Amino acid sequence: MQAHRPTPAQGIAPLRDFVVAMTRLVERTHDERALLADGRSLLAALIADDAWLADEFAEPGADGYRQYLLHCDPLERFSVVSFVWGPGQRTPVHDHTVWGLVGVLRGAERCTEYAPQGDRVVARGLEHTMTRGMIEAVSPTVGDWHVVANALADRPSVSIHVYGANIGAVRRHRLDDAGRIVDFVSGYSSPRVPNLWDRSETVRAAVR
Repeated sequence: MQAHRPTPAQGIAPLRDFVVAMTRLVERTHDERALLADGRSLLAALIADDAWLADEFAEPGADGYRQYLLHCDPLERFSVVSFVWGPGQRTPVHDHTVWGLVGVLRGAERCTEYAPQGDRVVARGLEHTMTRGMIEAVSPTVGDWHVVANALADRPSVSIHVYGANIGAVRRHRLDDAGRIVDFVSGYSSPRVPNLWDRSETVRAAVR
């Protein structure tokens, strides 16, 4: 028997609750250590179940990984993004320039760490695999350069990223094919975002 999957209106509540809690957190503090610590707890609760993520924001691309904006704070103090890797897909070597948290929602991801060295960026010789429920932090203060790849050969992997900015509009850096540091702005893979605020079905049900 196929498992019941909640409708989008029912299933999106965990994301809505996360956005509310993160908004309160960024209103309370600008301290990166507090944001990473408290944000990690909030993200752990969000990725404990994956039923809230609509299929359209978990769709891999044929030509490369996808990043779908799920929410951006109106003041751009944080954003929430679904990253999707098909089998064999990976990011370039890149940085973030802001704090971030990455939590694996489905599948597994392999992370290879890099570090700036003078005017170059070099591999640190450190690699680890993240499985469902695992979370790591990135930022210029805790480590900001890496490559992320799907660790599974037969199905997509999905992770939920929270960044301290509207990450798709941030000017960042990556290595090109020749190993040179170049600027890039990632953008997003879809013009749509989930509707977090349609509570009509729940309210109607309560008054019947």
